[in-house]
Formats: sequence, C-alpha cells, structure tokens
Amino acid sequence: MTFARLPRLDEVTTYDVAILGIPFDAGTTYRPGARFGPQGIRAGSKLLRRYHPHLETEPFGGQQVIDAGDIPANPFDIEEAITAIQSGADALLDNGARLVALGGDHTIALPLLRSMQARHGPVALIHFDAHLDTWDTYFGARYTHGTPFRRASEEGLFVPGHSIHVGIRGPLYSAVDLTDDRGMGFDIIGTWDLDRSTIDGVVERIRSRVDGYPVYVSIDIDVLDPAFAPGTGTPEIGGFSTRELAAILRGLARLPLVGLDVVEVAPPYDHAEITSLAAANLVYDVLGLFVDSP
Repeated sequence: MTFARLPRLDEVTTYDVAILGIPFDAGTTYRPGARFGPQGIRAGSKLLRRYHPHLETEPFGGQQVIDAGDIPANPFDIEEAITAIQSGADALLDNGARLVALGGDHTIALPLLRSMQARHGPVALIHFDAHLDTWDTYFGARYTHGTPFRRASEEGLFVPGHSIHVGIRGPLYSAVDLTDDRGMGFDIIGTWDLDRSTIDGVVERIRSRVDGYPVYVSIDIDVLDPAFAPGTGTPEIGGFSTRELAAILRGLARLPLVGLDVVEVAPPYDHAEITSLAAANLVYDVLGLFVDSP
C-alpha cells in the first residue's frame, strides 16, 4: 500500500515530492505504537482525490509525488536510528525534491532538520504540538521525542526569532521550561489563544514570524484534541479540532515550504481510523500548498 495510491520510487524517473515512512518509536516516553504510524496514515489516505477545492489545486497533478517506502530504523539503538533516518532523507533530497515524513515519534524531527539544514541552511520552524519538545533530557537520555528541538537549537538547525510552536497546552515540569524555550528563540501560540483571536489572526502571527526564510513544518498529531486524534502516545485535552488545524495550515499558502513531518500517530489507540484519517488529510493539505510554494 502506498500513500493515496501514489507510484513507488522505483516506478518513476524523477520526482518533486517524496513521502517517506519512518516506523520508529523508541524515543517514546508514555504509550508506544507510533512505529505503526506510517502504515496507519497510508491506510487513512485511500479516499484522497485528485482536486483540492479549497486550495484550487491538484496536489498530485501539479507535481510528481512518490511514496519512497519506509526507512529501516533500529528500535534498540536510538542514535543508530537517527543516523539511518538522516541518511535516508539525504538520499531522497539529493535531486532538490521536497520531503514529507510519516512518523514515527517526534525524535525523527532531529535528523530530518539536519538534512534540511544541509540543503537550505537554518529553517524557520513551524511546530504544531501540545508539547514544547525542547526539554534537555528524559531519564537522562538526550535523544527522545521530548528533546528534538533542544538538540536542533544546539546544532543551529532552525532560525531563532523566526520559529514558533502552535497548539501548546497542558502541564509542564516547571516554569523554567518556558524560560528555556524562549531562550532558544521560539514564540508560542497556545490552543487557548484561539479563543481570544481568530484563525486569520493565528495565521498572520505565524506568517509574520517565519517571513523571509525557508519553512519546515512539523506536526505532532497530538496538537489535535483527543476527541479528534485519540490514536497518539501523549494526549492532552483542549486541543485544536481537525477543522481548525486544517484552516490554519491552508493559511500558509505561498510560503517557501521545504518539508513536512507528521508524527506520533499510534494506530493501536485509534478508533475507526479517526487519527489516521486526520493525519492523511493534513498531509494532503500540505501537498496542495507545495504546488504553489516558491
């Protein structure tokens, strides 16, 4: 099964966008299962069609999109898995294509950002998530799904002052978490901020933040409320609805988007493919944005 019945890598001679599965969840700290995310998202993509009426574009017709299969990631050695993920991403990006990664837990964002930085320089990062993922360690481990953007900050992979978290909510370990996060150059839009603003207001705040830089989008599916995405490892109440998140994404049209990951889809906790359907359609929206992206 390929995403949206797309051709495989070995069935084309060139491509503009590669979809890559990364079945890895050894960085998870609560409920495992995101290693099954790529197959779940592909299953949720079966009803996607050629024309996107809201964006007035053809996500699969205006560009050659392929499914590059899955990266074999060692579930017992996180650092080896990170190296393999980066190597696989590098190979697919060699022809200047854009990359869409299907996770997998959020650990995978670190090697993907390394690949992006090697081609585009530091990127403006739009991070949709319930959690900051800028903690230093978990249980003494530096590479987990809660630490990728701390490591990315240390390595200079994104642009401080031009990167943003969207959808943050829930309890933290300490107020220092927010202080540290600001020190890395992030702005934060929480889900509760939408109650005092509008979709257009949130979109404008994001666009003004990332203006002038290549943009990488990282979507942890738990940015959605558990009512809309029960199949995830660390759910938090008070999240976006699927419609709200899709509307925000669609507001990012004509930004210079260079890549996307959708992570933390854990089918073992899903019901009626709710989470997988949401993830597949979010990928579809961003593929539509790629068509007119400079």
